[in-house]
Amino acid sequence: MPHSELSEYNFKRISLINWGLCFPLILLFGWPFLFLCSYFKIEQVFAFPGAFLFSLPFLFTILHGHVTMALGASHRHHYYEWLTENPYSYGILFHNLFTKTRFRLALLAASVILFAWGYFSV
Repeated sequence: MPHSELSEYNFKRISLINWGLCFPLILLFGWPFLFLCSYFKIEQVFAFPGAFLFSLPFLFTILHGHVTMALGASHRHHYYEWLTENPYSYGILFHNLFTKTRFRLALLAASVILFAWGYFSV
């Protein structure tokens, strides 16, 4: 039985796929930061939070692209509204700010600042 792309069933499916992608993508995008930290002998207290912050913008971009490919650019706002309406289930840890490019660039800048702080504190 086919479901509409704007059905709750499809929104749940997209959400579960996105949740499943989170951990592997954080590892995938965080390791270059950890590699640089180990190369420059930056302490782990700076390396792990920095790697997490470094991976988040890329994670949000991939997940936002997945939603766009699944629903189309003209319909993705319906999915984000559905996540906002379900804050205690599928929409947990979701905020509309995550889709903003400025926020993602700020996270990237914060990771670079953390890297520099760790590098110069040695």
